[in-house]
Amino acid sequence: MKKLLSIAGGLLLSISLCFAAKVDTVLIHSAAMNRDIKCVVVLPEGYNKADQSYPVLYLLHGYSGNYANWVKHAPDFIKCVDQYHIIGICPDGNFNSWYFDSPIDSTVKFETFVSKEVPAYVDSHYRTKKDRKFRALGGLSMGGHGALYLAILHKDFFGAAVSMSGGVDFTPFPKNWDIAKVLGPYDQNKERWQRHTAEYLAGTLNNGDLALSFECGTGDFFLGVNRALHLKLTNLKIDHDYAERPGQHNWDYWNNAINYQMLFLHRFFEKNSAK
Repeated sequence: MKKLLSIAGGLLLSISLCFAAKVDTVLIHSAAMNRDIKCVVVLPEGYNKADQSYPVLYLLHGYSGNYANWVKHAPDFIKCVDQYHIIGICPDGNFNSWYFDSPIDSTVKFETFVSKEVPAYVDSHYRTKKDRKFRALGGLSMGGHGALYLAILHKDFFGAAVSMSGGVDFTPFPKNWDIAKVLGPYDQNKERWQRHTAEYLAGTLNNGDLALSFECGTGDFFLGVNRALHLKLTNLKIDHDYAERPGQHNWDYWNNAINYQMLFLHRFFEKNSAK
């Protein structure tokens, strides 16, 4: 059952699901791109009954996906929102933005949108804990890259990041996933491509800057770049969690993986709550 409501902040689409969590779709205005963009908001059971604030996970979709992918294809995500009492936010990142502010296309400003404009809307419309220790980024594939990339760039604002099957270094794939549309052709812009990878930015981290967890299936084409990032962080003595499990680049893997990553984030939030 779907019900359309008009609200001050935009258009709210309420969706009745077989879970206790409340799932809404909101339109958030991006001043950087001069347009309204859809985001899913998942509120835990009891949100409207209790006067308390919640940690927030900004969860990003993959290439060719959209804002609704996680709630449509990963029911365990919604269960975890209830179980761990957090707010889940799934912004649209366009089908191929890779969550960059594109240096060649002024209409693609998804770093600004996800790291600044969406959190500003969320913090002003929902009861959030307004501290980096209670903000996290996560995602799969393109979104797994985006989660690590944005968290490292904005570690003063986000405290943790998790990635599932992330394209953490896309330079080995110069012809894939329309990356050239947002960064320019690889053969003409190799340094630019490298500087926009999460693997490259990992070299700017100091130990303790972020709580980091990432994983990849053993049958995934991104396995090699995830292993390389794990080795780099290990050599840099940057604390992080890394896991490999049997699985492919698909929703069966990600619906299972979100349980492990949400537990990691729950422990991060709980540790900070105890301080």
